[in-house]
Amino acid sequence: MLPERLDAEYVGEDSARHRPVMLHRAILGSFERFLGILIEQYAGRFPLWLAPVQVVVASIVSDAAPYAEEVVAALRACGLEARADTRNEKINAKVREHSLAHVPILAVVGRREAEQRSVALRRLGSDAQQVVSLEEAVALLAREAEAPDVRRLAGV
Repeated sequence: MLPERLDAEYVGEDSARHRPVMLHRAILGSFERFLGILIEQYAGRFPLWLAPVQVVVASIVSDAAPYAEEVVAALRACGLEARADTRNEKINAKVREHSLAHVPILAVVGRREAEQRSVALRRLGSDAQQVVSLEEAVALLAREAEAPDVRRLAGV
């Protein structure tokens, strides 16, 4: 139908005008449009279950870097996409950077958290922190990151 709607023609080897045959597949195009709609809907602030980077573990001091890597390993072990930020930067700069990148959860660790085996969880868009044990944080975030049952949401 599209060649007719476009009034598309070409001149063949016989010097006559012919209507072309057009094959159209939009599998990737549809997928890309769907992703564009999702990004627009969430304004880049994806829910935890959909975010490409779900948690960034930021160390306050360099002494806490090994503990930050341990926290990342524990989060990855339960299926979360976690990254460590152990750069020698001020924590406010790290918070700002990862907030602008729309990372849903920032887990902050320092000397005290390393000694107590805890993490301070900070959610995107909130200044409040929730200090919990490492085990509790892993369980909480793993539960929260579970993808919703689409059939239930659709009422099927």
